[in-house]
Amino acid sequence: MSSTSPELAAGTARGVEPSGNGSAPVEADLGWALGVVFRRYAKASAAALEGLPGGPRGYQVLATTMSEGPKRQLDLAAQLDVDRTVMTYLLDDLEKAELVQRRPDPADRRARLIVPTEQGRQALCELERRLRATEDEVLGILDESERASFRMLLQRVAMKANAIDPLHNACTLAEAEDAADC
Repeated sequence: MSSTSPELAAGTARGVEPSGNGSAPVEADLGWALGVVFRRYAKASAAALEGLPGGPRGYQVLATTMSEGPKRQLDLAAQLDVDRTVMTYLLDDLEKAELVQRRPDPADRRARLIVPTEQGRQALCELERRLRATEDEVLGILDESERASFRMLLQRVAMKANAIDPLHNACTLAEAEDAADC
């Protein structure tokens, strides 16, 4: 009887070698696996978003305003969990790059709506193409049905984790951690 699981045997067949020692390999640890996959995805997606003002946050602004339509600056900041001061600087940079415009809100002349420009729409299409290529590279060892299952299962776990311990605002979290270190 073999001590190799069917999953490890399938991984070996696809070019992934398990560790050689007989003890439980670090590769079997959930934390290690999540960390490695996250690190690879974070590096590859950062490269895919290189040159975009605000990087991932800039992408979120473009993607949200394209899919959901114009949004008030404060509403967008709240939805994306971005501190409103940080959002102001981010929008300044995106506006300088001619990717978004701030337009007066007809319902409230004091407020501004964030609207993607034509250049912003084109940039978003290119960024989405790059991010799909990044996902293909990171998940390349999985076939299409495995990718769909992985995404579905990961989303379920993430939604449950977020329901238990939601991250409301990354800036607030960082400030709380800094205060705890004092």
